[in-house]
Amino acid sequence: MKIGTFKESKNKETRVALSPDVVKNFIKQGFECVIESGAGLNSYFTDEAYKNAGAEIANSAKEVCQSADVIVKINAPNAEEIANLKEGSILISLLYHLTNPELIAALNAKKISAFSTDAMPRISRAQSMDVLSSQSNLAGYKAVLLAADHAPKIFPMLMTAAGTITPARVVIFGAGVAGLQAIGTAKRLGAVVEVTDIRTETKEQIESLGGKFISFELGNDVKTEGGYVKEAGEEVLKRQREILKKHLATADCVITTALIPGRKAPVLITEEMVDVMKFGSVIVDMAVEQGGNCELSKPDEIFERKGVKIIGLTNLPGMLPQNASEGYSKNIYNFLTHLATKEGMKWELEEEITKGTLICNQGEILRK
Repeated sequence: MKIGTFKESKNKETRVALSPDVVKNFIKQGFECVIESGAGLNSYFTDEAYKNAGAEIANSAKEVCQSADVIVKINAPNAEEIANLKEGSILISLLYHLTNPELIAALNAKKISAFSTDAMPRISRAQSMDVLSSQSNLAGYKAVLLAADHAPKIFPMLMTAAGTITPARVVIFGAGVAGLQAIGTAKRLGAVVEVTDIRTETKEQIESLGGKFISFELGNDVKTEGGYVKEAGEEVLKRQREILKKHLATADCVITTALIPGRKAPVLITEEMVDVMKFGSVIVDMAVEQGGNCELSKPDEIFERKGVKIIGLTNLPGMLPQNASEGYSKNIYNFLTHLATKEGMKWELEEEITKGTLICNQGEILRK
């Protein structure tokens, strides 16, 4: 079985789906690998590194598609890339199938067997395959560094001859993978960290990292599934906003991480709430690509409103391309060696990981 990848076409994407080290591991397992020339350069992986790992170097993305049995990518393919895919071949990438029905229909029309890496079940057996976690971990780290870089003051308390500098106050929305990494990073930089999450079971994790849990009464309007918030009623969000106003008023930096799979991100910070924040404070909205947790966020823009800087960069893992590519590649290796041997796919369609991630297969849409 031959596995291939090519340079990502999405604007400002710096990651690549296969690293040379993972290619080497695939080769050891009896697989073949083909890589488009230059595919890894933005992640600081040269063609020579891929050749030394045992990969074949192709001249174009189309050549990779025509040669490989399995195409692995970071982002969903565009129309031209779908046209290049061999009919009946296999695709593994982030597809976000719940919000991209036209993409799935186009893949299905070519009888592509498409696996969506963002649909990985939240079970212990699949942890090593979870690309959302590996990428969110890095994003949470980078979000705090961005906030620190744009803030007008330092994070740690500092005793100087001129007096004491008080530590920065950081408020983090959401204690998933990204949020927990943001807590740890902000604490290591010396900030005072407060955290809100509508899942009360996260309180212990937050406090173990040195954060202070902001609690409030939820009622019965929150539904969770597989470790994610599936749905939060408007009344819950309204109560959360009211309580958080006073915390935002004293915050120097705010990091928002809240996402709901298959749906627009919940609005947690309204325009009115931004207006109570301190002059010079910073918001980093990590959910901006899914609509944003801040009502004023704009994708891939950094702007100020009444002295509050709002950062809405959509690809934070891509700002750490080498680590992000290495993490994603290892997830793909674990996933693909679970799904297949060098002879081909196992096609255990009722197996939990396969069933959760296989969106369409040989002309049939399996998950909607």
